[in-house]
Amino acid sequence: MSLQRRLASQSTLIFAARLGGAGLVFLVQALIARVWGADILGEYLLVIATTNLIAVMMPLGFQTIGTYFAAEYRAKGERRQLLIFLMQSYGHVLALFALLLVLGLPVLGFLGQGSSVWADHFVPVALLALGTALVYVNGALLVGLRRPLAGFFADTLFRPLVVIASFLLFMGFAAPAEGFSAMLWAVGIGYVGIALVHFGFVVATLGRVGDGAPPRPLEARRWWRFALPWVLIALATDFFFDIDLLLLSHALSREELAIFGVCTRIFSLASFGVGAVYAVTLPDMFESEAKADRAAFKRKVGEANFVASLIALVLFVLVMLFAPLALLLFGPSFVAGTAPLAILCLALVIRSAMGPASMVLSIHDRPYASLPSVGMGIVTLAMGNWLLVPPFGLLGAALAAIIAISVWSIGLWWVALRTAEMDVSILQWFRNRGAAALPAE
Repeated sequence: MSLQRRLASQSTLIFAARLGGAGLVFLVQALIARVWGADILGEYLLVIATTNLIAVMMPLGFQTIGTYFAAEYRAKGERRQLLIFLMQSYGHVLALFALLLVLGLPVLGFLGQGSSVWADHFVPVALLALGTALVYVNGALLVGLRRPLAGFFADTLFRPLVVIASFLLFMGFAAPAEGFSAMLWAVGIGYVGIALVHFGFVVATLGRVGDGAPPRPLEARRWWRFALPWVLIALATDFFFDIDLLLLSHALSREELAIFGVCTRIFSLASFGVGAVYAVTLPDMFESEAKADRAAFKRKVGEANFVASLIALVLFVLVMLFAPLALLLFGPSFVAGTAPLAILCLALVIRSAMGPASMVLSIHDRPYASLPSVGMGIVTLAMGNWLLVPPFGLLGAALAAIIAISVWSIGLWWVALRTAEMDVSILQWFRNRGAAALPAE
């Protein structure tokens, strides 16, 4: 099977699982809005956004490079290096979880958030963060070890099942606030349970990694050189809208925040479909680079970029057609998110067309080269929210987001072109196809 067909088939299967899981999440969010009200949904989305941001920090960036180094050590047969990398990754999560339990509430009190939704549900939020962080590390390692389905399914399917089961169990509480609190406890405990089972898959997969390579010094310094910039890149890209929701928490009402939060979750689902393409192809890209096969590396990047861009376009069209019906499930007021959601999905097309610049820069040993463009994107987002949200509300928030995403995507493409001397945009695929067709003519 060609790489292009395998990318499409595996990415489609992963995305189908994600779609099923997202359907459950959207259902429970719609039920929260209908049963407990839009204000409770707004608080739930703030809790999830905060949990995601805490969780991505807990491994100290090692989950963002887990796929890369797992693929490298598998290819070279260096099981010892992989085991030490694994122990350090999980050690970070456990150490930061203990620190969170000790300092979390005092820090919230110092920031004037002692009576906020985060303080009221502190222990469940901490458990949610622990389970989420462990799944991030597990998933990254499994993808690098050529088990992408096992890597993604815990997050895409089983965690949504825990969420909807917890809601159905406690939705009958007379007071919505009490039901919401009980639901968060159940979800937090369930997340940790899923993470431990997921970890079992990692342990079972380690036996597939060879151990025939000659011993060499540990690479902790190299790990940190990649992890530090990549945790910032992950925060600003994968969790861009979690940051955005927190930035907007004082500019929009809880109902508007709930509407925009639902739009961003739909966008994140579409974005996952694109990201799955690059996750599946990363081991192949690394092997080509390790063999110094520049032509194969460019071809694989181009094919992945073409498939990702095609998926982004299809998803944009589907969202344009079905977004009003999906948003109506949450209530009539949520239909106001139709235009903002269309704008957000157009941003995904732009990002896909510009290509996986950050990934290519890291493979070419230039991980820090991505940071200026990413930082420029976050600054643009904050400025856009400040200028556009007061006069335009939800539409202004969507415009600020697409401008910021465009700024960092174009910036990263330019940096990759100048430093790695490689065009990672969709234009490269068309040029290569044209060049291959010329001799045939």
